[in-house]
Amino acid sequence: MSSPNEQLLPVPRTMDDLLSPAWLNRALAGRFPGIDITRVTPGPVVSRVSTNARFHIESANGLPPGLSPNLCGKGYFSDAGWSARQAGVFEVSFYRHLAEASGVRTLRSVYADIDAETQHGVVITEDVVAQGATFLDATSEYTPELAAESLAELARLHSATWGDPAVAEAGWLESRLDSYMGQRGLKEIRGNFESEIGAGVPEEVRDAERLVAAYKALAEQTRGASPWSVIHGDAHVGNLYLDGDGRPSFLDWQLVQRGPWYIDVGYHLASALTVEDRRANEKDLVRHYLDRLTAGGVEAPSWDEAWLGIRRGIVHGFYLWGITLKVAPEVTSVLQHRLGTAAADHDAFAAVGA
Repeated sequence: MSSPNEQLLPVPRTMDDLLSPAWLNRALAGRFPGIDITRVTPGPVVSRVSTNARFHIESANGLPPGLSPNLCGKGYFSDAGWSARQAGVFEVSFYRHLAEASGVRTLRSVYADIDAETQHGVVITEDVVAQGATFLDATSEYTPELAAESLAELARLHSATWGDPAVAEAGWLESRLDSYMGQRGLKEIRGNFESEIGAGVPEEVRDAERLVAAYKALAEQTRGASPWSVIHGDAHVGNLYLDGDGRPSFLDWQLVQRGPWYIDVGYHLASALTVEDRRANEKDLVRHYLDRLTAGGVEAPSWDEAWLGIRRGIVHGFYLWGITLKVAPEVTSVLQHRLGTAAADHDAFAAVGA
């Protein structure tokens, strides 16, 4: 993605730096020679850990073909976000090296770079909201038909990178499920399960110690597991948007890594659909995913292997939302109910030997 000239350009530390016409001209010149941005109009900003800022650009000689006037920058610009900036390295690396090659439907990046000294990563993408896109969360309606489309996108990502030697040694794609256990764990899960947030988690899986033990087992089983592919790693419905044509597309690639396909698929099925829709459609949807994997040139796992994998993937999602604190309670509550119910329905803990 970056030209040699871009590598010499400092990665912006502040939003003011990012929205400077002088900096943007240098950042975009590698892909769009001769660009002369004269005006930047800031738009809405969403700042949690990372900061997402929409903006509009104007150019003295008109914008070159392929460059939208409506863009969105993402980085770790706030004081709170700066300490977590290394999380952005994975996402920026994905946009630099894999987004286009994999073919998965996602945001179109026009700049992505990482500061070698600070490890601050910044990505600029097209502003899909200006193109009519709708961002989703767990309270959004998401149908089995849409789930079939998003599973096809996951199959596209997985089949394009299935055991690929070109990404086998990439350090930024190293499996890191076990690293999520060091950040949070029992305290957070207990707090959620004992509050209204976890009220919808079935009693048989409302066990923080067992969930932690199950996730530890899953992390051990998946490190170095084969076959592997590049996985999204956090494939819940809130990391999807519907593009202007209503097609599901993935974003937020902070957890991208090498791993078994089922980490994405089990988690996605259990989190994207209501409990009723999942129960009624999950087997057909898994078959659909396997068909798309085969169409991508991969020898798909047998049904028994696949179904065991789906049960294991549910554990991944259930744990991630068990430890989640900084998300709207109504969203966390829905996802803990869906994932916990799926874990109970499929005896997911037993699938990893916990």
